[in-house]
Amino acid sequence: MNAQHLNLIIKGSDSLETIVIDSLNYKKKFSDFKSLKSEIESLHLKLQKLGYIENKLISNAKKNDSIYVAKFSLNKKYYTIYIYYDKNLFSKEILESISDKVTTEYFITTILKTEDILNYINSKIVDDGQPFASLKLVNLKKKDDTNIQAELIISEDKKRSIDNIIVKGYENFPKSYLKHFLKIRNKDAFSLNYIKDKTEALNSLPFASQIKPPEILFTKDSTTVYLYLEKTKSNNFDGFLGFGTNETTNKIEFDGYLNLNLINNLNYGESFNLVYKSDENEQKTFEVNFNLPYIFGSAIGTEFALNIFKKDSTFTTVNQSANLFYQINDKQKIGLGIEGIQSNNLLDDNLTETIQDYNSVFYNLNYEYIKIQKYNLLFPINFVFAFRIGLGNRNFESTSEKQMLFNFNTFKIFNLNTKNSIYLRINGAGINSDNFLTNELVRFGGIKSIRGFEENSLIASLYSVLNTEYRYQLNNNIYIHTIFDATYFENEITKTKEKLFAFGLGFGINTKAGLLKFNYANGKSKNQKFKLSDSKIHLSLSTIF
Repeated sequence: MNAQHLNLIIKGSDSLETIVIDSLNYKKKFSDFKSLKSEIESLHLKLQKLGYIENKLISNAKKNDSIYVAKFSLNKKYYTIYIYYDKNLFSKEILESISDKVTTEYFITTILKTEDILNYINSKIVDDGQPFASLKLVNLKKKDDTNIQAELIISEDKKRSIDNIIVKGYENFPKSYLKHFLKIRNKDAFSLNYIKDKTEALNSLPFASQIKPPEILFTKDSTTVYLYLEKTKSNNFDGFLGFGTNETTNKIEFDGYLNLNLINNLNYGESFNLVYKSDENEQKTFEVNFNLPYIFGSAIGTEFALNIFKKDSTFTTVNQSANLFYQINDKQKIGLGIEGIQSNNLLDDNLTETIQDYNSVFYNLNYEYIKIQKYNLLFPINFVFAFRIGLGNRNFESTSEKQMLFNFNTFKIFNLNTKNSIYLRINGAGINSDNFLTNELVRFGGIKSIRGFEENSLIASLYSVLNTEYRYQLNNNIYIHTIFDATYFENEITKTKEKLFAFGLGFGINTKAGLLKFNYANGKSKNQKFKLSDSKIHLSLSTIF
């Protein structure tokens, strides 16, 4: 036997009022009288929110065993409400963001917007450290024929600040990162939304991640924030092997590099980077970089670098630098530094005037912006913009000359959908000087710049490289891509201005050993014919441990 349902019909005092009531789409079928009565009360509140403040239930009569008929009188509709407030409790700036008419005593809004406005003001009060505060309108009454007025009051609540921050899971998480990177500090006004927003910045850290959202413990006298973090693998080893045919001997020649990056092993957020590179042009590079953020608990970090470059038996160049940087937020940092360069001619007889012993000192300004997409294991970084500019003097023999150095690097991944993306990168460097030496020019070419050419085989006083790839992800671990690279460079010593291009294909596979990349590219100058023998193959393996 089926239970009998109750039906509800609600009418107004005339046909126009009934149309207004029907527009609210009230519920009409119920399993019991209690829920039917609750719907009538709910409709009364909905009508008030529409501006029918004086609406009244005239009758609620049972027509037969299954039908109830309720009748309302809507009375006059009001459109505007004057809300009076205590200026010591509510910020006028907040009110001005929600109303065009704000005085020191009241603000004006439409009745339709009143509930949303109260919710907004309440959220601001909660963000200001009063999580248990609530608002309500009292003394609601008629002001004139079309307006009503009310007083806005706040429930008494102690303003809360953060007393303790406890990290669970990764207890050795660097405390300086709480203060300066996440910007969550003791004694700050408590705001749960602020804390949740700031902990999202953990997605930008390579060495930590959030296990679950933060939790708050409120006691009578304290507020404790619990962060649930875990330490993630962030050390990186990157190895590269390149090979191609020597144009003179027609023999296969090899080049490569090793890149070791140790991150946060001491739980200070520090990083140590070691690079060794050797190529078929008898060029060797050794580089060490140490980065320590937030020294002595301050917002300032330090970076020290050493770079040694040797060109066969021709010359060596040693570059030393020290920088101070400030982390603006989780994506940006800016820094100032000093850089010293010393280069020595190794030739017994000075066969060329453009290779000389010299030393330089530069004062640098650098900036970096990095946007992470941690959800993508193959391409975890979505956008980078970085530049460095240095002003200084170069000294050789008995002359001193003012110079400017600069380099920049930016790339962006345009995600067309979950499988298709376009990768664009522009990087370059240059020297601004009246005179140039061969051993101070910048070197580029190879897997990190224009592919299809030998590593560091191109020498320039100014260059810019465009890298492009169309990428297609077969799954979360495999992708294939096209290669089209172009570069323009100038060499003031040889008075050369040239454009180069490279075309090719590649793929990447995320294996248990790491991300294996294969690139096949053919490089050519603007007027040079395509030759298969000029092609280069680049293999690299990047692993995280």
